[in-house]
Amino acid sequence: MSTIQANNSKITVYVVSCWIFAAFGGLMFGYDIGISGGVSGMDDFLIKFFPNVYERKLHAKENNYCKYDDQLLQLFTSSLYLSALVSSFFASKACSALGRRPTIFMASLFFIAGAVISAASEHRWMLIVGRILFGVGVGFGNETVPLFLTEVAPIQLRGAVNIMFQLFVTIGIFIANLVNYATSNMHPNGWRVSLGLAAVPALMLLVGCFVITDTPASLIERGKDEQGKAALKKVRGVDDVEVEFKEIVAACEQAKAVKHPFRNLMKSASVPPLVIAVFLQIFQQFTGINAIMFYAPVLFQTMGFKSDGALLSAVITGLVNVGSTFVSIYAVDKVGRRKLLLQACCQMLISQLAIGIILSFSLKETGTLDRTLATIVVILVCTYVMSFAWSWGPLGWLIPSETFPMETRTAGFAFAVSTNMLFTSIIAQAFLTMLCKMQANIFFFFSGWIVVMGLFVVFLVPETKGVPIDGMVDVWKSHPVWKRCFKNE
Repeated sequence: MSTIQANNSKITVYVVSCWIFAAFGGLMFGYDIGISGGVSGMDDFLIKFFPNVYERKLHAKENNYCKYDDQLLQLFTSSLYLSALVSSFFASKACSALGRRPTIFMASLFFIAGAVISAASEHRWMLIVGRILFGVGVGFGNETVPLFLTEVAPIQLRGAVNIMFQLFVTIGIFIANLVNYATSNMHPNGWRVSLGLAAVPALMLLVGCFVITDTPASLIERGKDEQGKAALKKVRGVDDVEVEFKEIVAACEQAKAVKHPFRNLMKSASVPPLVIAVFLQIFQQFTGINAIMFYAPVLFQTMGFKSDGALLSAVITGLVNVGSTFVSIYAVDKVGRRKLLLQACCQMLISQLAIGIILSFSLKETGTLDRTLATIVVILVCTYVMSFAWSWGPLGWLIPSETFPMETRTAGFAFAVSTNMLFTSIIAQAFLTMLCKMQANIFFFFSGWIVVMGLFVVFLVPETKGVPIDGMVDVWKSHPVWKRCFKNE
């Protein structure tokens, strides 16, 4: 009997509420991604904290590509991700020692504190402190929520349930774009409203912590077998959970034999999931997606849109992002992970090359795109965002959460999260400068990375659809490349 047949489950209102409340951690993350670029382009914000950038913006005709090139302005965005990078390792320890639910609870508290300080900022240092607190919240949330969703999901729905995290990320980005569009004319404190409203998804996550249960795997891992079995019955919606309970107990007993999970990641058997987890996060950032999502309003202004038009275009791409993520939820457990990743590489490559060609020939250092070409660029950005949203966005979080064994799961996922935050911060800190130096060639730069990503999937990423979360070892042993890591076992 297969694991899918043996492990009974029924979808109940409580089970769905657990998924939704936990996924608010993604909404929290997405809201911050979307809010940063809009706030960075608001005149009132620039006058108060970055007057040099505001002066340069007034003389934008001098150079379309360089008017927002400022390291401190980019630090406003990137400082969050540097903070999240460091905090993800502390989150890994908390996740193992305290459980998934308490760690999610801490994530919401840090994020609320960041929202309050950011909205109340009077000095640049207060702004950065707020961003750092946001980052701790993101580090704790991004470490824990995908693991929580993977561990509470029945195997036949694991991909779709885990992608709820990315779905809520996209919804957060979309809501942030709407908020920025609404607050851009609220002078002089529209930026305070935008930053302060980040507390709302964090409050929803905080409330959710009183509704959701900790995951059965986390409870059993910490020696609370009876509570773990009760939690398993709640999240499966049935009483007959004996087969799955025994599987989790066996995995946890094996995990307990590992005293140093981070050290265990260095063993040859841990190489395949660690390499894939780390490089998926690197490639996710080098698609160029966060360059577009962070700075969409700024990017569209560079292409010749007025301020309101730029924000409206960002809203449109945000809406496409949300809608396309539903495609992934539907397709991931039917089509599989690899096909979605490879299809998206083709679509993103075509979109990026086309944007680069149009801007190379039509947008010089001065002047703007004509209306027709500007509309085409927005459409191409949408086709690019669309393909990312049903592939590299959600699967970059799903695949690492389902490939590590129990004994190294939180430690391995901490490496994935910290890698994501590191390269997100690099892109956030460098993009506006890269746009200034490389101009339209920046789209060709990201196109080259997309080719590398496709080759990586073809040769190194196995299909994980329908594979039990603690049954990946058989997949590695039969893989033409990764089986070499198990030849001594």
